[in-house]
Amino acid sequence: MEKLQSMAQYNELIQKENVILMFSADWCPDCRFIDPFLPELQAENDKFTFYYVDRDQFIDLCAELNVFGIPSFVGFSKGQETGRYVNKHRKTKEQIQEFINGLSS
Repeated sequence: MEKLQSMAQYNELIQKENVILMFSADWCPDCRFIDPFLPELQAENDKFTFYYVDRDQFIDLCAELNVFGIPSFVGFSKGQETGRYVNKHRKTKEQIQEFINGLSS
């Protein structure tokens, strides 16, 4: 999963189709819990492009998007938010897949 590098990159990415931003942090145990099955989720949902957003590096973006818990996911397509799975709770592969299935594209 490519890591978000800048706000300029963020502004470009959200204009593309079917982008999912995963908000996370290295120190977050619930974020590390999903690491083993993230590659599977990406492979099974190849119409989406996933990007890792470091919560600590992009705290202003988190505030702007009301992402106050991690791990969290926000979908975008053509500049519009298509869905969000934002809370501070541990997430299972099935819960994340359900979120992805619900994204309007």
